Amino acid sequence: MRRWFQEVWNEGRIETVYELLSADGVARGQRGAEAGIRGPEEFAKFVREIRRAFPDIKVTVEDVFGADDKVVLRWSGVMTHTGDGLGLPASGRAVLSRGITIARIVDGKIVEGWDNWDQLGMLEQIGVYQQPLAA
Repeated sequence: MRRWFQEVWNEGRIETVYELLSADGVARGQRGAEAGIRGPEEFAKFVREIRRAFPDIKVTVEDVFGADDKVVLRWSGVMTHTGDGLGLPASGRAVLSRGITIARIVDGKIVEGWDNWDQLGMLEQIGVYQQPLAA
């Protein structure tokens, strides 16, 4: 999983997605409450979108531990919104995001993943969302 974060997110090595994500792997939580991203092709598309929006993304794994066939990582990411990969015009703003990833590994491949990260905070930091004022 450290390799996944380093190569996929920090280096943009799309081939690592195909190497480490099972052909029928499912990732949940990357785009809100959707059913999930299925397989390496869909996940590679997601990585490209994020890296187009934030080409300088740098993810740091803060903690990692595991039990049985699951691995849990706590991570943080710093990046600058200089591209339009999210379907939004680039804001040029810096973003700090934090998250937790749980992955189930079988035969050296990710077969299931669950991400919980501050997507709303990211939108707020790039100026797309503003929290309502308290009454």
